[in-house]
Amino acid sequence: MSYLRYFIVCIFCFSFTACSKPTLSPISENGSILAFGDSLTYGIGVNAEHSYPAVLARLSQREVINAGVAGETTEQGLSRLSDLLQNNHYDLLILLEGGNDILRNQNLQQTKANLAAMIELAQSNNIPVLLIAVPEKNLFSKAAPFYQELAEQYQTPFMPHLMSDLLKQAKMKSDSVHLNQQGYQAMAEAIDKKLRKLKAL
Repeated sequence: MSYLRYFIVCIFCFSFTACSKPTLSPISENGSILAFGDSLTYGIGVNAEHSYPAVLARLSQREVINAGVAGETTEQGLSRLSDLLQNNHYDLLILLEGGNDILRNQNLQQTKANLAAMIELAQSNNIPVLLIAVPEKNLFSKAAPFYQELAEQYQTPFMPHLMSDLLKQAKMKSDSVHLNQQGYQAMAEAIDKKLRKLKAL
């Protein structure tokens, strides 16, 4: 009986650890968030004040730096992020990149490796990451599987469905791959809600 009880306790502890979800430290009122990515971060389709980082800044009452570059691939993003983090510290990195790699049929294992290197770079600088997935090339599909793999590997908070859900709705888009004002507003609201759930705000 004692062995059985020990076995049950071990299984319980393992399950509790496996089911525990990543959390974030609270971001102070003077803290800053780096929104890093491509055109979906930059805000193609709307004026700057309606981009998701601008809306998120108003919702969260935190500084949110829009570090989006339209057309950027993860290879380019990795180099740029390294430069950005060299002399600056942020309280959170929101990472939304990989869409251009997918649309251009680039090697997705390399895309995954580039994103992994970005996450490692942030974590080595003590900057937590919120990872946002983008869909596979068919915009009506689910997120590319490697985003889930990265989130699990690096134990980072993760939003797997946000972009695929928004991009399925014509009323949220300015064109086939970008959002409109309503879409970016909904995106920012979802991220703000996620950050509050994670106790970052």
